[in-house]
Amino acid sequence: MLLLRFVAAFFILLTLYSICFHSLMHLEHREYSAITGIYWTISTMTTLGLGDITFESDIGKLFTIIVVGSGVLFLLVLIPFVIIQLFQSSARVPRELPEGTSGHVILVTFSPLTNALIERLRRYRYPYVVLTADITEAMHLKDQGIKTVAGEFDDPTTFHELRIEHAAFVVESASDIINTSLTYTVRQTSSAIPIISTAQNAVAVPILEKAGCTHVLALDEMMGQSLARRIIAGDAMAHVIGQIDELVIAEAAVAHTPLVGKTLAQADLMNIAGVNVGGIWEHGTFSLAESHRTLTEKSILVITGPQQQIDRYNELFCIYNINSAPILIIGGGSVGTALAHAVAERDLEYRIVEKNSALVPADNHFLAGDITDPAIVAQSGFAHAPAVAVTSHDDPTNIYLTTFLRHSRNDVQIISRATLDRNVRILHAAGCDFVVSHASLGANNILHLSKRGNILMLAEGVDVFRVKIPKAFEGKLVRDTSLRNTCGCNIVGIRTNGSMITNPRADSFLTEDDELILIGSVEAEEKFFRFYNPITENE
Repeated sequence: MLLLRFVAAFFILLTLYSICFHSLMHLEHREYSAITGIYWTISTMTTLGLGDITFESDIGKLFTIIVVGSGVLFLLVLIPFVIIQLFQSSARVPRELPEGTSGHVILVTFSPLTNALIERLRRYRYPYVVLTADITEAMHLKDQGIKTVAGEFDDPTTFHELRIEHAAFVVESASDIINTSLTYTVRQTSSAIPIISTAQNAVAVPILEKAGCTHVLALDEMMGQSLARRIIAGDAMAHVIGQIDELVIAEAAVAHTPLVGKTLAQADLMNIAGVNVGGIWEHGTFSLAESHRTLTEKSILVITGPQQQIDRYNELFCIYNINSAPILIIGGGSVGTALAHAVAERDLEYRIVEKNSALVPADNHFLAGDITDPAIVAQSGFAHAPAVAVTSHDDPTNIYLTTFLRHSRNDVQIISRATLDRNVRILHAAGCDFVVSHASLGANNILHLSKRGNILMLAEGVDVFRVKIPKAFEGKLVRDTSLRNTCGCNIVGIRTNGSMITNPRADSFLTEDDELILIGSVEAEEKFFRFYNPITENE
C-alpha cells in the first residue's frame, strides 16, 4: 500500500508539472509535444539537467527550481524512506488481523514444531497466524511467506487484535514458564478458546492445566512411548503402533519366520490370519504392498485389521525370532527414561547407557559411560541386543552414534529421535531403521486434539489418514479408484453406514457418505489432496 501511494504521488506530480511546462512554454510562444513535456519533467526531477530545453522567462526559471527541488526531495528523502519501510522497517509487520478474520489457528512463538504444524494446516487449507514478540524474527518469518503478527505475550490487547473470539484454537510451544504466563493472559481475553500447550517437563503438565490449558502435551514422554512402539526386534509379534476406530495398525518383523523368501501372494496372510498388508519397511524405506514383492530378513510388515485378527497373527508367529536380550537405550534423559518405562510395560528387559554420570542412578538398568568406548560396548550387551534406541536431543550426536552402531552391527534394529525434520533423511542414511521426529509427533498430536485432522504417523514421512470420499470416487469400486497409480496411496479401511470395513475388497462399492482410511507417504498424501481436494472428516 505504501509503495502504491508513493508511485501514485510521483505520477500526479509528473502530470501536473507537464501541464505547467506546456502552459509556461505557451506564454513564451513556444509549443512542444506531450511526450516532450514528460521528457523535460523527468529529466529535470532526476536532476539530469540536459539543458536542451530551457525557459527564458523568470517565472519559467522559478518553476524549474521548484521541479528540481521536488525531484531532490523524492530522490534523497522519499525513496529511501519507502525502501526502509518496505524492506527493513518493523512497520511492515502487522500488529493485528483484519476485521472478519475467523476460524484461524493462533500459533504462539515459532519453533520446529510450529513449522511442522504450519505445513499440515496449509495442507488442510486451515488459516493460521504466528504470534512473536521479536520484530526481527517477525520480519524474517514474513519474508518466508509465513503469516506473522508481532505483539507482546503478556498483553491481553494483543489477543484481542488477533480476533481471538473468532479463532479456532491457540497453540503454545514456548518454555513451560512462558506458556503458563501466556495461558493466564489468553484466559483474560477468552474463557472458551481451546488452548493446546506443550510441556518440556512432566511436572509442568498439572501447572499448565491449572492455568487454563485445554490440553497439555508432554512431548518427551510421548516421544519415549512412540519410540517404544517402533521396537519390534526380538520377536516376530505384530506390535500395535496406532488405531483409527476399529482399524488397528501394527508392524511385524519377518526375520527368522517362514515368511522369508516368500512373496506376499504366497504368504497369503489375509486367508491365514485375516490381516491386510498395507506396506513394507525395508532398510528404513517404506513402500506399498505388492503381491509379487519377495520378503527378506530385513522386511517389516505394516499390517492392518481388527484387534482379533492382529491377535490371530500373533498366535501364529509368536514362536519365532525370540530374543530375550535387553533393549539398549542410548541416553538417560527424559525421553530415554520414558522409553524405558514403556519397554518395561511390555515385559522387555532394557539397559540405559548415559554419558553424564550425574544422571545415572544406583540402578542395574543404568550404565555410565560413552557407548563408543569399547569397554562400555562390551558391558552394555550391545553385541546381543535386538534393538538400540538413540534418544539424545542433539541431532548431530544421534547421527554420529547411529553411524557408529550401524558400522558395528548390521543386523540390529536402530531407532532414533530427530529434533529437526530436515535431519530425518540424514539419520536414515546413517543407518536408522526408524526415525521419529519431535516436530512431526507434536504437530500430528495437536491436529488430533484440535479435531482438525485425523492422521496417524507410522514413522517420519509415512501417514495413515482419514478423508471424506472425493466426488470422483462416488459410485465406483475400490479397484477403479487407481489410487496407487495416481498418487501412491493404498486404501486400508472404509467407514460406511456407521461401521468399519477393515480389509476392503477390490470389488467394494463406494458411496457418497463413505470415509476412506488411506496409507501412504507424506508426498502421496499431498498428491491425494492436490488431485482430489476431499473434505476432511471434521470440516
